[in-house]
Amino acid sequence: MTDALTGLPAFSFQWPSMLWLLALVLLLTGAYVWLDARRRRASVPYPTLKTVGLAIRGGARWRRHVAPALMLLALTALIVAIARPQAVMMLPSRIETVVLVIDLSGSMRAQDVQPSRIRAAQRAAKTLLDAQPAGVSVGVVAMAGTAALAQAPIRRKEDVATVIDNLKPQGGTAIGNGLLIALTTLLPQLGSDAAQLLDDDDSPAKAAASRKAAKGQQASPGSTGGADAAKPGSYAAGAIVLFSDGESNAGPAAMQAAQLAAANGVRVYTVGVGTTEGVVLTVDGWSARVKLDEQVLKQVADATGGEYFRLEDANRLKQVYRALNARLAFDKRDQVEITAFFAALGALLAACAGMLSLWWFGRVV
Repeated sequence: MTDALTGLPAFSFQWPSMLWLLALVLLLTGAYVWLDARRRRASVPYPTLKTVGLAIRGGARWRRHVAPALMLLALTALIVAIARPQAVMMLPSRIETVVLVIDLSGSMRAQDVQPSRIRAAQRAAKTLLDAQPAGVSVGVVAMAGTAALAQAPIRRKEDVATVIDNLKPQGGTAIGNGLLIALTTLLPQLGSDAAQLLDDDDSPAKAAASRKAAKGQQASPGSTGGADAAKPGSYAAGAIVLFSDGESNAGPAAMQAAQLAAANGVRVYTVGVGTTEGVVLTVDGWSARVKLDEQVLKQVADATGGEYFRLEDANRLKQVYRALNARLAFDKRDQVEITAFFAALGALLAACAGMLSLWWFGRVV
């Protein structure tokens, strides 16, 4: 995943020159150690009083160091706060819409993932659906030899789950079509751009040539969007999740759709369903070995700032869903000032020092 903040330090300060004040903490620490040693020397000429004091106070000698130590830590935290620290953190992306693209091609009938690829994809989609917050709208795109919006984005999870359950395998695979339909569902203003890609790919020969050209190279993010192209992954309001075995044989190349998504900042997360070894599938007397084509799925995810996941075993369904849901929920890196944290920490340590001193010795430090 590309990120504009990758080169920034994980922790930095806006006013680093203020950190010189930490020398004051060292001076105060040295002064406290010197005064404590001086008090100890002063008690030597009066061994009787020293013995009485130890008998009265017992094991509480260490307590007199706790409050000063906490005060020094509080001062350190406040000085760090003055330097205005900032950190690069993962923040909620405030995602509003998720469009699920589910591959319904004939190869999704294969049972190298139990009970079958299509059923495993449906289960994964429904698990991801259930994990979305109530305010997130979820849509479904059915993808086979062509693609169509099976369910417009809505917040009623039960309706979306019903649509997912009713999806049936068909013929052909048009990953590019599926991505374009999902993309225009998120950003309707891209309808003309998507239509142009579809019109430019009106013949099987042209489609094959386009896919062959895209197969050997990584799409350059933002290359379709011109000078005003957004950074890949910068669109935080929505995302696309593609469940497929990656074998595309119709429509525009998947990388063409990925370039358009990248140019508009839309992330596409891809989930590969199946095994790379594949399995021999027999349908209506026709037999062929169908394998998981990870290359195109990885390229689509990388080009758009998303991530690729592999679902080759139904037992790993929860693991994949947790990782994917975590990306959807927290997928925005930003540099955040954390001065308030250190200021609050300093105030808390100072308050604890005062209360403990008052409790043990009847005075505030």
